[in-house]
Amino acid sequence: MNHNRVAFITGAGRGMGESIAKKLALQGMSVVVADINEEQANKTVHSIKENGGDGLAVQCDVTSLSEVSKAVDKVITHYGRIDVLVNNAGWDKVEPFLKSEPETWDKVIKINLLGPIHTCKIILPIMIENSYGKVINIASDAGRVGSIGEAVYSGTKGGVIAFTKTLAREMARNKINVNCVAPGPTDTPLFKEMSNEGLKEALEKSIPLRRLAEPEDIAGAVAYFASDEAAYVTGQTLSVSGGLTMS
Repeated sequence: MNHNRVAFITGAGRGMGESIAKKLALQGMSVVVADINEEQANKTVHSIKENGGDGLAVQCDVTSLSEVSKAVDKVITHYGRIDVLVNNAGWDKVEPFLKSEPETWDKVIKINLLGPIHTCKIILPIMIENSYGKVINIASDAGRVGSIGEAVYSGTKGGVIAFTKTLAREMARNKINVNCVAPGPTDTPLFKEMSNEGLKEALEKSIPLRRLAEPEDIAGAVAYFASDEAAYVTGQTLSVSGGLTMS
């Protein structure tokens, strides 16, 4: 069903993005692994190809509109189309807001909010030309309910949710679905870098399903939105949080 579909996934060199790339490849899509770290992107593509899938690694800094444009040009030269866009690239630093500094705010905003804005600006016209497209933005439940120590991060993810809803309205006439997956705490390399065992244990106690999400849990939700089964679903935000938030 998904053969000849091409998915462009940002931050797909590791963590959630890597799992999303592998999941969509298993479903028959050609997967573009876009990551600022080209070495990690190549590793993900190597793994996809070992399992019989098709992939292309591209170096992509989502904070730069011109760099995104260059990456997309490579994809169009190689595949001729982009059918699915997954805006997964993200970054955070956990600290009280009043102890945070402008350089941290700048990095968080550029990656988490401007990143999806940049990719959508470049890729949506391609989808419009084909009268087909699926955009899945990775937000966070922090953008729905807030999260202590993640004030600016929560702000960017709330922005992603609002951006998703507006694009869904604007793109509907072009047969493009725009949806949002909002993960709860997820056991990724980034989570390990910015937390400790005590935080992990505390979160596991507060989550009804008593565990952090695995990257594969998020990948399953993305795969649904990327599928034809979600053809009549747009502008929605799906929390994948083990019941930590219910709204």
